[in-house]
Amino acid sequence: MKTSSTPGAVKKFRRTPWRFQQTFQTPVQDLPLFVETIVSTLEPVQQGVVTIDQVVFDAKSLVVLLTQHKETATLTRDLSITAESKQEVEQLLAVAFGSWIDFIFIPSPKPFVIYADHDEFTTFYANTKSNLNLVSATLLAKGFKQIQDYRRDP
Repeated sequence: MKTSSTPGAVKKFRRTPWRFQQTFQTPVQDLPLFVETIVSTLEPVQQGVVTIDQVVFDAKSLVVLLTQHKETATLTRDLSITAESKQEVEQLLAVAFGSWIDFIFIPSPKPFVIYADHDEFTTFYANTKSNLNLVSATLLAKGFKQIQDYRRDP
């Protein structure tokens, strides 16, 4: 896992036009299955980048995770954390969802991107309906709650 400063990354994300989006309730009590389900739609996932938009509360578990990977960084807007394997991606996503931060997640390959907030909403963005349906259908099949008619402006 590596950290880097990526000035303007959040601003660039917000300017990107996404044709399709779908929001789900972030299941704080079932994060491992939620994360595993998301990552399963990315096979074979090569890497994933979490970019912080806002740290709302003290994100102790994210600091601990970075320390375990010998990374020290101040958790601020536009800090990017790159996970370089499937295991790291799952670990990073689970900790990010549980850390009360607002963040962007960009996987590689990139059929979709995620914006998750501390209010426990996870929005998936894609430029094709089929890429969005891939993750949405899989999450729905596992029983995760879709938020109907919710529209987030990136």
